[in-house]
Amino acid sequence: MTTALNLVNVSLEYPDGGSTLKALDSVNLTVSEGEFLSLVGPSGSGKSSLLAVAATLIRPTSGVVVINGQDVAALAEADRTALRRDKVGIIFQQPNLLPALTAVEQLLIREHLRGNPLKEARRTAGELLDVVGLSGAEHKRPHQLSGGQRQRVNIARALMGSPSVLLVDEPTAALDHERSESVVRLLRRVTDEFHTATVMVTHDTEFLPLTDAVATMRDGRISRALVPSSRTLVG
Repeated sequence: MTTALNLVNVSLEYPDGGSTLKALDSVNLTVSEGEFLSLVGPSGSGKSSLLAVAATLIRPTSGVVVINGQDVAALAEADRTALRRDKVGIIFQQPNLLPALTAVEQLLIREHLRGNPLKEARRTAGELLDVVGLSGAEHKRPHQLSGGQRQRVNIARALMGSPSVLLVDEPTAALDHERSESVVRLLRRVTDEFHTATVMVTHDTEFLPLTDAVATMRDGRISRALVPSSRTLVG
């Protein structure tokens, strides 16, 4: 399998009064196309910092971040922004949908910002909403959608542009059990269908068997263990 995301000896430090806080400590992580990895660990362990570095939103203090074969540090600012826009899909914990826009318009605005023709983008947006189970809801606004449906719009929006890497931050935090399972199963499906390298930060260990591997973080360090590949939940 082709590696889509590779972090090599990545460290991230912040000034903390008169000392330094190390949010990431020599992290190594490789995620291949079509692989679904869960990232777990206690609050403050560095999970959000890892996502931010992988998303190129924050520069690491040291180490190398490679996305789709490109060394992020070697890119000019404009090229790094383009890489994030075109190759990285980010699914935040809160969907942050624009209240005045319909479901399909939430997806189209990304393509408008990219300067892409909207005719083709509209077809793609409709297909993605169908993939996430929202066929027939294209013209509903956020207040007309359930929490689970809003998160599905969030996932479809992140898939616009066919990213190589999909970074997901606590997608089930505000959902009940049934909707949570539905969202994680959907992430499993889109990882398989779109061959994304998917990294999901989660506190919900019940759904880990739906993923391919688990990386555990503590004090900015990471360890990794394989998960049974049945992709089914027991009980």
